[in-house]
Amino acid sequence: MKLQAGLLAVVLAGSLAACGGSSGGGSGDADAAAKARGPITIWYSNNAEEVAWGKQMVAAWNTAHADQKVTAQEIPTGKSSEEVIGAAITAGNAPCLIFNTSPASVSQFQKQGGLVPLDSFSDGTSYIEDRSGDIAKQYKSADGKYYQLPWKSNPVMIFYNKKAFAKAGIDTAKPPLTTYDDFLATSRKLVASKAAKVAIYPAPSNEFYQSWFDFYPLYAAETGGKQLVEDGKSTFNSDEGKRVATFWRTMYADKLSSQEKYTGDAFVDGTSAMAVVGPWAIATYKGKVDWGVVPVPTSAAKPANEIHTFSDAKNVAMYSSCKNRGTAWDVLKFATSQEQDGKFLQTTGQMPLRKDVASVYADYFTKNPDYKVFADQAARTVEVPNVPNSIAIWQTFRDAYSKSVIFGQQDVGAALDGAAQKIDQLVKQS
Repeated sequence: MKLQAGLLAVVLAGSLAACGGSSGGGSGDADAAAKARGPITIWYSNNAEEVAWGKQMVAAWNTAHADQKVTAQEIPTGKSSEEVIGAAITAGNAPCLIFNTSPASVSQFQKQGGLVPLDSFSDGTSYIEDRSGDIAKQYKSADGKYYQLPWKSNPVMIFYNKKAFAKAGIDTAKPPLTTYDDFLATSRKLVASKAAKVAIYPAPSNEFYQSWFDFYPLYAAETGGKQLVEDGKSTFNSDEGKRVATFWRTMYADKLSSQEKYTGDAFVDGTSAMAVVGPWAIATYKGKVDWGVVPVPTSAAKPANEIHTFSDAKNVAMYSSCKNRGTAWDVLKFATSQEQDGKFLQTTGQMPLRKDVASVYADYFTKNPDYKVFADQAARTVEVPNVPNSIAIWQTFRDAYSKSVIFGQQDVGAALDGAAQKIDQLVKQS
């Protein structure tokens, strides 16, 4: 199952459970809640591996804390997890912790008054920054506080089908995919040889988060790690952004990527020879695709150890309806401890957002070498900007990108310039 941004539909996992109590209106209530201990409820993703990790984590906690029992469930069904969480905040019955909070939705949940600033705990800031290192700062909100704990990432890279590449006469050990020119030439060989119908098949649909899996990884690489918006202003209508967009326009114009929506997994099905995805997919591809992986391309051949990409992170947030926040904070730290992060890595193959993952879990990567390249890439990831109106900003960008890049109905440069103007206005309105 694809976990793109934690915003895809999830299966029914029961009724909306709550930690109990209301959000509380006064600072006295918040102070009392921060110290209060007792039973809490948490939600996690419906991904089978994450469920398995979550069950053992909860069992370990409950065995040692009989008076502070954690009740866990998969996030309830809905159009998207964001919609479900937003509704629970409005109803005042969100759980204490959700281990599937999309960074793009944090500003919205914060605006709803639904999140607890983790800095309100005496060791909140130090715990987050000691665990995640410098990368943690990308997750600070505009007011300088942490309303999310950076939890785990799936650094986006280029998977390629070795069988399809061999059929097209392309080197499968070191395929020429480093530069845009190389990538385009390789893509043309794949399609011309009928090794695959298309070279790569990013989703051409218009959901706001789809740009995280086509434009944004390459933009992060091309710019050395810039976000879509920085210091209150759009960055993407730069020369770098226009180079990335023009590359993808060529992919669509030359029919190396498809404008048609695909039902299923085009990479697994052999319809496409490549995919833009993170390490969670390795388990999905096992026994189905003989794959290799390389960093996303840049216009000039950057060394792999300098390339940034999109994080595809999911984080943990504490919700303001929680009464027993003292317990919730302790559970959050327990669940993101070095031991539990190691179990999470072992169970899911996803990268804990902690510094020095490759060395901290060296034994795991020795035994599972397929994942080692992702541990290295995890040190150079770019998150979506943590700004108000985040989703509206991304939708504005996607609308312009779809019209110009995917469907060729507008000049690429003009479309990016127009989107930047609109987005700058959204930023000013926040």
